[in-house]
Amino acid sequence: MRTMALIKRIIKQMVRDKRTLALMFVAPLLILTLMYFLFNGNTVEPKLGVSGVDTSLIKALKNADIKVREYENVTKNTVVDDDLNGLLVQKDGQMNLTLQNDDPTSARGLQAKVNQTVVAIAESKLIQQNPALAGMMPKKIETNYVYGNKDTVFFDVLSPILVGFFVFFFVFIISGIGLLRERTTGTLERLLSTPIRRGEIVTAYLAGYGMFAVIQTCIVVFYAINVLNIVLVGSIWNVLLINLLLALVALSLGTLLSTFAASEFQMMQFIPIAVVPQIFFAGIFPLEGMADWLQVIAKLFPMFYAGDALRGVMYKGFSFSEISGDLLALVIFALIFVILNILSMKKYRKL
Repeated sequence: MRTMALIKRIIKQMVRDKRTLALMFVAPLLILTLMYFLFNGNTVEPKLGVSGVDTSLIKALKNADIKVREYENVTKNTVVDDDLNGLLVQKDGQMNLTLQNDDPTSARGLQAKVNQTVVAIAESKLIQQNPALAGMMPKKIETNYVYGNKDTVFFDVLSPILVGFFVFFFVFIISGIGLLRERTTGTLERLLSTPIRRGEIVTAYLAGYGMFAVIQTCIVVFYAINVLNIVLVGSIWNVLLINLLLALVALSLGTLLSTFAASEFQMMQFIPIAVVPQIFFAGIFPLEGMADWLQVIAKLFPMFYAGDALRGVMYKGFSFSEISGDLLALVIFALIFVILNILSMKKYRKL
């Protein structure tokens, strides 16, 4: 009987907590739906630039599901400037394939397709009947890489994003639960009963938790680079700047969402809604293969910009000017969340 009474009490408590029930039943459906669209996106055909290549090979490359773009003159920056996955140049009987290699998995796939197509053309009956054309088909393709090298693996691209995500995740949790405790213990209510302004409270909390966020960010970044030997081509100061801005965004978002939670349990329930989608849109999954509406939604998440900036600096060696747009987006997110924090404090002020 006592066990049944306890069960009834738990059921009644859960039924009264409409927010918990909604997050428990709706959040998994939202995440599952999001993953469905992500993993069922369209396959993106690789973009290959060609110069000096025979028309029969161009036709064969197109038949191999490769988007071919023909050039008369190319430079060493053509691949990056035109956002090509690769560039195939034939000159003096020698073929050179330059891969952008921003996604090592896709780069290897494109390289394999090009090699197979060249070999197939070289061995075809048409080539055997035309010795002049056969002489144009080299037996070996020299391969160069814009980013990374032949030993680069997908984790080299993924690791910068993971560094940013872990900074975001743990700062979000610590700041959210920290401010929640201030509310549940009555500290925040007593503060708001004094003449102190809401903006001063928000600034103080952000600065206080922010100091620990800075320390955590530095530890994560230096550990990842110096101990785990995660690839770093650009400046470590740019990496720190990106992660510090991301930590500020996570800090302000965590404190904002904590105002809508009544307990640590409810705060943790915001993770599937506010945190998990961040990793999907951070650059791990190629946006080009997503539906147009998903590409728009991706740009509403801070990790989209942080992931792009971190991958640009750590893997591609981008400079400050090249990531300035992503940094500006993070600053805007932080300002929006800070303003919303100040406004949300109003409902707790009794006087």
